[in-house]
Amino acid sequence: MPRRTFEIGVRAALGAGRERIMSLVLSQGLRVALIGIAAGVFVSFVVTRFLASLLYGIVATDPLTFASVTLLVLAVASAATAVPAMRAARIDPVLMLRTE
Repeated sequence: MPRRTFEIGVRAALGAGRERIMSLVLSQGLRVALIGIAAGVFVSFVVTRFLASLLYGIVATDPLTFASVTLLVLAVASAATAVPAMRAARIDPVLMLRTE
């Protein structure tokens, strides 16, 4: 059983609707993804200075490449977070509160 099942069951028992539970799980998952994306973009800007001499025909800090990779990672993170969010929204609070 996932670690947060009991917590989500308590939230549902106290009146949190399915939308609220989904938004909670999605926001927490995407927060981690956004922090990772920000760190990755920062590190990649630093590393591109060292790799610029190896690239031919493109600029090391190509904005289209950075934007497309960022959007791709964000889309994958959203899809990966949506599945647990939908599962969490379907939790039956009575069953979850009975388990330990």
